[in-house]
Amino acid sequence: MTTRMALALRHVHFEDLGSFAGPLRAAGFEIEYRDVGDENYLSFDPLEPDLVIVLGGPIGVYEDEAYPFIAGEIAMLQARLAGNRPTLGICLGAQLIARALGARVYPSGLKEIGFSPLSLSAAGEASALRHLADVSVLHWHGDTYDLPASTDLLASTSLIAQQGFARGNTVLALQFHPEAQAGAAFERWLVGHACELATAGLSVPGLRADARRYGPRLEAAAASMIGEWLENIDG
Repeated sequence: MTTRMALALRHVHFEDLGSFAGPLRAAGFEIEYRDVGDENYLSFDPLEPDLVIVLGGPIGVYEDEAYPFIAGEIAMLQARLAGNRPTLGICLGAQLIARALGARVYPSGLKEIGFSPLSLSAAGEASALRHLADVSVLHWHGDTYDLPASTDLLASTSLIAQQGFARGNTVLALQFHPEAQAGAAFERWLVGHACELATAGLSVPGLRADARRYGPRLEAAAASMIGEWLENIDG
């Protein structure tokens, strides 16, 4: 199997590839992380990696004055998307892809944090997201976006209509977190987002219990989902 490069842009260390790492390696990808703040964070040809994955983070796409690197990420994504190169975005990553495609990203006015199932569109049911049907996935966001032009809406929830979109076989943007894992990995999320959870009045023990309850099925379904998507990105 030919080795391919998956470059993952990471904004906070605990929001990594999670359960996606194994399927990526099984599909023949070598994983390289670039962490925000590193000198080489965006020092690559946007078209060169076989796959670019933009991960989550607790900031808004519209906060580019406070976080100037956001403009660099959007410019990188615009070049990559113009070349129709395989690109995956999760949460903040999905919002950055939406912005790079010309859509508006803005606060939703609520916090959607916790495990709940998706409602798949017809396009979602025909996509790799079909593996997530009736599966409680992790939501952790306060922003949303308008559906970019020339993309297909894949999933919604009762609170937030925009939960995922695709552009052909090469671009997938997921507002939720299918890559999240239970156990020690999820504990890092609880600690890393402690202030947000306290402000929102959410129960840390409750989220931990839900991760134990829903995590194993989510991990299995997410592996099937990302595996099928990876099979088709060159098609």
